[in-house]
Amino acid sequence: MTGFHHETAFYGSDDDFLSLTVPFVEEGLRAGHPTFVACAEQNTALLRGALGRDDAVTYLPGADQYARPSDAIASYRELCGKLVAAGATRIHVVGDVPHPGTGAPWDWWARYEAAVNQAYAEFPLWGLCPYDTRTTPDYVLADVARTHPHVAGSANLDYGGVLSAPRPDVLEQSRPLLELVDPTPAAVRCAVNAAIANVDLDEESAHDVVYAASEIITNGLTHGAGPVRFRLWADRSRVVIACTDRGPGPRDPLVGLVPTEVTQTAGLGLWILHRTCGYVSMGRSEDGFTVRVSVGS
Repeated sequence: MTGFHHETAFYGSDDDFLSLTVPFVEEGLRAGHPTFVACAEQNTALLRGALGRDDAVTYLPGADQYARPSDAIASYRELCGKLVAAGATRIHVVGDVPHPGTGAPWDWWARYEAAVNQAYAEFPLWGLCPYDTRTTPDYVLADVARTHPHVAGSANLDYGGVLSAPRPDVLEQSRPLLELVDPTPAAVRCAVNAAIANVDLDEESAHDVVYAASEIITNGLTHGAGPVRFRLWADRSRVVIACTDRGPGPRDPLVGLVPTEVTQTAGLGLWILHRTCGYVSMGRSEDGFTVRVSVGS
């Protein structure tokens, strides 16, 4: 087995979870491979109890490891690079990827699950991503099947399908506080500054909103197809902005999730948003291609 082996498995009970993950971890330990667990607290406790105390297993706090997709990719790439340089020929990781059933928005994690097939391709990494059918929505399970070449040790015939359309933020159920068509980035920055004046954001978060607004409208005007529509919603402590154009969106699944290596501008701003904002959604729907950003609590 060479390169990245990306596998998922579905479970409906704690016993099912252990029957899938314990053999995976034990196989890595028997072979002397670096073996990691990056799960939520409950699943980490289950594995610790089943495996006993074994210093050969490295437990990574799941909440930290999967704080943001771009952070997770950067962290795993750095980890794998160091291990390979030290002589590792296979690396085992079992990890709980966040989803709405665990309280996390799904779109950027769906893109993560698709993008890592390319982002980790150079490493001898075997990643097992178990999903709990008791808490995972059906549309998420469908995306999981489309993004994993392997399911429970077998080739996955559903791999490679189109991901589900991004879901609007709950704030979008109300009328936008701001709506502009084909505005200049300067006009957007000015309008956004005024629109968020009464939102309870700290200085850094307010800066993130203005920067994100300027970036996504610039991206739409430069790479999309008109008309380009910008909208903003807010409550007392959170802001959602969205830019929609009629273009197809980027073909590269890594856009925004890894720093660009092509130029200093193409994709770099989107990557910065993924590293600083609370949530970034990118994808097509009937309205066109939309980049959506949430900032605040």
